[in-house]
Amino acid sequence: MSQQWQERPRPVRLERRYEFANYTELRDFLDSAAELSEREGLYPDMGFGRDYVNVTIHADEGAEALAAKQRRFAELLDEVRSKTDAD
Repeated sequence: MSQQWQERPRPVRLERRYEFANYTELRDFLDSAAELSEREGLYPDMGFGRDYVNVTIHADEGAEALAAKQRRFAELLDEVRSKTDAD
């Protein structure tokens, strides 16, 4: 998982901002992230503008720590970003 992910304690979550050269790259990332969410069954909060997206991955409700699935999802999003950056 990239060091750009920030772990926050209250509520327990991971946060990261991805930036893009243009809206087309952003859209490709969002489409791939949606496919990843469907496949993994994990749906982070995302807020975006023309050339960025802020992602928040929350721990399971009532959990005091992030589970391996949330950390793995962050790693997978980093891979998605690497692929959209390479295209």
